[in-house]
Amino acid sequence: MSSNKEADLTTAVLLYALRCLAEGDQQALRGMNFGPKELDALREMNLADLYRADVLRVHCLKIDLNREVFWPMLTHLRHQRESEELQRSLLVTDAPLTMMQQLFGMSSREYTRWRRLLTLEPAVGRPAELDESDTHTLWHAWQDRVEARADSPLTAADYLALHQETGIGLRAIWALVQRWEVYGDPVNPGATQVVENGA
Repeated sequence: MSSNKEADLTTAVLLYALRCLAEGDQQALRGMNFGPKELDALREMNLADLYRADVLRVHCLKIDLNREVFWPMLTHLRHQRESEELQRSLLVTDAPLTMMQQLFGMSSREYTRWRRLLTLEPAVGRPAELDESDTHTLWHAWQDRVEARADSPLTAADYLALHQETGIGLRAIWALVQRWEVYGDPVNPGATQVVENGA
């Protein structure tokens, strides 16, 4: 860790500038106001010079916040953070691989790695069949969300909410919902038509 914040800033920017120089990113260097003389000076710098900069308590930089970039960047980072938190919540509640693949594009390698990181037990076999009462409970909870979503497919948050609302495991929820989306309610075959007709 550097001895002061000015040195941290200077070293970070010089490292960035050196990388831009190595990669030939002239546009980025011009954007930072590096001219031909400054580029020649950069080429002469070495790692020891960066260590020497650690003692500086001033910097040669003009900091300017681009709000048009800043706010979309923060929004993107927040969405990524929320997505990762949702994925972890789903995995902790035993979301199956097929669900994570379809909703997030997660590979089997990522799925296994995340389960290990979260110290989850390996999933074994298919989920147990639900009894008639739980099946009806899940069907009605699912239909409420389908109606609220109109033509939009259920989201990962919807599946987690179904689990929290019904207390039914995500593996069973996912398996049944996938089946119902194709074949309708096996307990009450007319239910799909009733719901679609708004009766």
